[in-house]
Amino acid sequence: MHLAIDVREACRAHRTGKGQWTFGFVSQLLTRGLRLTLLSDASPPASWDARKFSLKKIDRRGLRWHLAAASALRSLENLDAYVSPTSFLVPAILGSSVPCVPIVHDLIAFRAEPHDRNATIIERLTLGRSVRSASFICTISESTKADLLSRYPLLPVERIRPIFAGPMHATVPPRNHGDNIILCIATLCPRKNQLRLIQAYAELPGTLRTRYRLVLAGGRGWRDDPIRRLAQQTPGVVWHGYASPSDYDALLSSCTVFALPSLYEGFGMQILDALQRGIPVLTSHVGSIPEVCGEAAQCVDPLNVASIKLGLEELLKTPDLRALLSKEGPKRAAMFSWKRTVDLFLKALSVALFK
Repeated sequence: MHLAIDVREACRAHRTGKGQWTFGFVSQLLTRGLRLTLLSDASPPASWDARKFSLKKIDRRGLRWHLAAASALRSLENLDAYVSPTSFLVPAILGSSVPCVPIVHDLIAFRAEPHDRNATIIERLTLGRSVRSASFICTISESTKADLLSRYPLLPVERIRPIFAGPMHATVPPRNHGDNIILCIATLCPRKNQLRLIQAYAELPGTLRTRYRLVLAGGRGWRDDPIRRLAQQTPGVVWHGYASPSDYDALLSSCTVFALPSLYEGFGMQILDALQRGIPVLTSHVGSIPEVCGEAAQCVDPLNVASIKLGLEELLKTPDLRALLSKEGPKRAAMFSWKRTVDLFLKALSVALFK
């Protein structure tokens, strides 16, 4: 089987959600003995064995990259499918001329929450054409599948396959339990809801704020000025900036609670990483998040600062609750792995190509 895959986001020095998903997915795919052609605008990660893939490096940016990628795909011999994990532009350009498998992470571009303007426009223009002409469609949660069908109700249900995600590491890194930290790792933006998290922290009893710091880790996103201002103005709150993989591991290993009361997630990979490591998690009861955490997290109303504050206070004041979530988190996280994701993907691909 010959697959081509857009791996640009996995090749970035600063990988965010879609880039980390692509990295984990392709890393596992490289173990399956398939013929793989990787399309990028940069060198692939050093951990990928170059003997197991062909690289098509396209030194262009923006629309020119996508047009060149579409042209290159049309010329590839014996190509069974093109997998597009981070963009719908190439599938939209190709239409049905090349079998395409778009990966739909979320439908944030169609929701009311503020989102990056350019990304919103591009996704609204290209998603419909991409999914209508696709050989089949992968989502990373049942929730995203439901959102997709709500947006495009005429899509055949059987052509949409949730394949989920896996944790950053196959084995659990050690924890040191050394710091009294409430940790939130996410790009600074309204959807990740750091503003309400800071407000909730500021309303905690003084004894808890004296004991626990709130550490925000994540690169700058869109409409993040109010978040950064409030973080600077609120005693006990620290903005770490972008967390490299080593920083990410170090922060998770030392935190007391992981808090991500997001307004909407296609999956929630940071939540999965925290669960896997036995870190008590505070998160939202909306979107895909309950699929990931089940009963192994403290879920709150992300639109209600009082709900977030009460959830934090209960976690910080109740060692028995933290101990219970620390025990249940790894059990829940064990349901997800990159092996499972790739198994589901290849099964769906075989059905679509050889039915």
